[in-house]
Amino acid sequence: MIRAMGNINFVLFVLRVGLGVTMALHGWNKLRNGIGGTAGWFQSIGMRPGRLNAYMAAYTEIGGGALLAIGLFTPFAAAAMIGLMLVAYWVAHRDNGFFIFNKDQGWEYVLIIGLAALAIGGIGPGEWSADDILGLSDPFYSGWWGVAISLVGGIGGGFAQLGVCYRPPKKD
Repeated sequence: MIRAMGNINFVLFVLRVGLGVTMALHGWNKLRNGIGGTAGWFQSIGMRPGRLNAYMAAYTEIGGGALLAIGLFTPFAAAAMIGLMLVAYWVAHRDNGFFIFNKDQGWEYVLIIGLAALAIGGIGPGEWSADDILGLSDPFYSGWWGVAISLVGGIGGGFAQLGVCYRPPKKD
């Protein structure tokens, strides 16, 4: 059993760090050369105001990704990833089919990121995490509570942002 727990902690660590760093770098890329291009694209797909939404997306990706990578406030970091992916799915990918290699990119990538975040939120951060060091891992931050926090926070936050900011462009 001890060996199995070591394996689980290692796998959770790899998944958390891999997903968290990837998302943080995705956000950093939005800021790296100025937010203007991202803001213009957000505005064009109906996320208004584009500049505010571009900053919110970038900083949520950076902050949520960093928290996920270090395993701090893990279900809330997972909720941030789920919310981001819900908004990305709805405004940019849902009409493009499943596969990412489809024209204008399908939704398989955002689905996998969202599911990985949900899995981390439900399983918990593992023993190799800031949550564990601070005593936040159990019981509230894992199991069904972790799933609930991740899903309610992510879906609620995503739909709240869509409700406030999404104004789909008129189709010709």
